[in-house]
Parts: sequence; structure tokens; C-alpha cells
Amino acid sequence: MDMAGALAGLVALSPLLCLLWFAVVEKSGLPGFFRQQRAGYRGRHFSLLKFRSMTVRRGAEQGSFDAGSAARVTRFGRFLRKTKLDELPQLWNVLVGEMSLVGPRPEVRKWVEAYPERWAKVLTVRPGITDPASIEFRNEEELLAKAPDPERAYREEILPRKLDLYERYVATQSFWGDVGILAKTGWVVVRRKSQ
Repeated sequence: MDMAGALAGLVALSPLLCLLWFAVVEKSGLPGFFRQQRAGYRGRHFSLLKFRSMTVRRGAEQGSFDAGSAARVTRFGRFLRKTKLDELPQLWNVLVGEMSLVGPRPEVRKWVEAYPERWAKVLTVRPGITDPASIEFRNEEELLAKAPDPERAYREEILPRKLDLYERYVATQSFWGDVGILAKTGWVVVRRKSQ
């Protein structure tokens, strides 16, 4: 069902996806996509896709951390992030079986290694485009920007809370629960866009 939904989404949204790719390239050059290695199902790594919203920097594809820093975010990138349109290319990750529509958000190696035992439980399911933690921490960048030490705040406060939510999702996962998460995500994105 994930693959069918992803295929339908890619076909239906193909004009928008092409428009956004060309807009990224026109405003900030190539590449139009950002690829980053993330931990997936059973710990296998894969290249997560997004529309690029930041200026290019070497090492970012391996998970360099700019917690709370908006210095590299482009003007168009801020729009993409606010509307969550930067996440749409992950429909491809779903189509090829690397992700699900709903599931714990995949992390970079650095943060998986910070809590390996907890991630071992979380990664018994495929990571997803959205989940309860994505909804609760929809303003994560703003929270980190206000923290005196953003990296420490992420490691010691935000990530443990995310893992609580991930573990609860894994324990209670259901079809109708996923439908509810998708609906709530859509509602949150629309509300955020109108603010």
C-alpha cells in the first residue's frame, strides 16, 4: 500500500515536483536534490532525498550537524521547509521500499550511535516521511535556534523525546493509526502554511 500510495503521489504531483526542482536550480544552482545517508530498516543505510534548501557544503551528505542554524538556508529553502515541500522527493524512497509513508523519521549515523539500543528497537520498522514525532517537533528548528547549545539540546532533550514517540509508534502501529497520522500531518502543514 505504501508503494501504491507513493506511485500515485509521484504521478499526481509530477508537475509540481518538476516545477520545484527547476525553481531550486534557478534560484541556487545545481544540484536540485539533497541526498543524505540515513539509517533505515534493520540499520541498513540509504540515501534520503529532499529538495535542496541550503547552500552546498561538503560533508553534509554524511550528516554534518547545523542544529538551529539557518545561516545556510536559502530564501526559497525557507519556503520549502515551512511548507514541508522539501520532503516530497521521499515518495521515491517509499516507492523503492526504503521508507514508508508513516514511520519513525530516519536519522544520520551520528545520532543512531548516540542511542544504539533504542534505535535497534525503532528500526524494526521502516522509517517514514511522517510520524507523531514529526508533528510534535514541527518547530524543531526554532527550538534549537533558541537553545544555548543546540547540539546538546538535540542529544539530551529532543532526541530522547523523539525516541519515546518512535518506540510507542512501533509498539502500537496499525493501519488506521497510520491513516490518522497522515491526516493530522496534512492538517498541521496547512495550518503552519497559513500562519
